[in-house]
Amino acid sequence: MANFISIFRIFVMFFAVYLILCYQGDFTAYVWALILTIIAFALDGVDGYVARKFHEESKLGAVLDIMGDRIVENTYWIIFAVMGWLSVLFPLIALTRGFITDAIRSVAMEQGYTAFGKTSMQKNPVCIFITCSKFMRILYAVAKVVAFIFIIAAYIPNVPYQEIILKCGIISAIVAISLCVIRGIPVVIESKFLFEKNDKN
Repeated sequence: MANFISIFRIFVMFFAVYLILCYQGDFTAYVWALILTIIAFALDGVDGYVARKFHEESKLGAVLDIMGDRIVENTYWIIFAVMGWLSVLFPLIALTRGFITDAIRSVAMEQGYTAFGKTSMQKNPVCIFITCSKFMRILYAVAKVVAFIFIIAAYIPNVPYQEIILKCGIISAIVAISLCVIRGIPVVIESKFLFEKNDKN
């Protein structure tokens, strides 16, 4: 069930993006895009809860969770850049960070480590806090959700206080992309032992 939710949220996101791209300037479509975006991000918390509740934690689940996060997050960054709502630097930074950390984590997976949890590749307490702690993960998730919601809301036709909403969205986007980079740095710093282990083998 948890894995199904992780995959289902991707389809929810794609429908929201479809509405944004194909019904530009349509009030109802953009309102639904906003609602579906909220649902897509809410499901990110639901899949983890279900996994813990029904003891469905697994390496496959961890991979699907990260995969879902990457697809959903990067699609929004790209679409916002395509629409001219954000600078192209946002998706470029997010994609580059994702490629680097996911490549390292693929090596970690081969050696029995996961991105989070008891078998996390992170060992240093500071690195664990920055990358794996509940506080940082929630902070990053909230920054992304707020950014994406405010940016979509700002482009709903005839929405009141559009400029204020858009500014809040852009500020949140800057915070989110900064946290994206900051949370990726420990993965790079602590990756050395993975390759040393491979060299010895």
